[in-house]
Amino acid sequence: MALVPYTGSSVPGLSRLHGSTARLRFAGRDLSLQQDWEKSGVAAVVWDAAVVLCMYLELGKVELEGKRVIELGAGTGLAGIVAVLLGAHVTITDREPALELLSANVRTNLPQHLHESVVVSELTWGERLDRYPSGGFHLVLGADIVYLEDTFPALLRTLGHLSSDSTVVLLACRIRYERDTDFLSMLRQQFSVEEVYYEEQRDIHVYKACKLPPHRDL
Repeated sequence: MALVPYTGSSVPGLSRLHGSTARLRFAGRDLSLQQDWEKSGVAAVVWDAAVVLCMYLELGKVELEGKRVIELGAGTGLAGIVAVLLGAHVTITDREPALELLSANVRTNLPQHLHESVVVSELTWGERLDRYPSGGFHLVLGADIVYLEDTFPALLRTLGHLSSDSTVVLLACRIRYERDTDFLSMLRQQFSVEEVYYEEQRDIHVYKACKLPPHRDL
């Protein structure tokens, strides 16, 4: 959720993130994602987790045609854009400072006839969730959104609000620290969680989560 600008010297080995454009190919289209690391930091670059999540979507393991999808913490919008190209109706969200770049990437990378299948919207986790239908999405996407421990409770509330008993949540992330596994433990209190994909070269895991039925006292 944080928009954190970094300098080139502060994070070694990330020079590729400083390019103004990331070029990828998904869903049979060449995509060109604008990046702006110097201005908006982590929210304005294409991370490996987003790439791997798109790889998983292309495998066809989850149905996208005609489905209602929401992407959280979308940044450059790659996963949401690919979901639209694969047939979904997608709400792509992030915090307000990220929306200008996000909207530009959506306009640039989706053909005109698909613009009606996508909405770019502000969503700060845990806040004003009533603007989004409770349990109103078939699929919730998140790429590299598990990294700030302070946001975990708000993220869990958001996932709980957006998910129905039949909603699938897909989270792509690299397990870097103990807090990342702590989040998965927190998630398992409300959702069944399983790893469905691992991309070894990028060291990215994709987890599938489904809401647990409410506990009933005997």
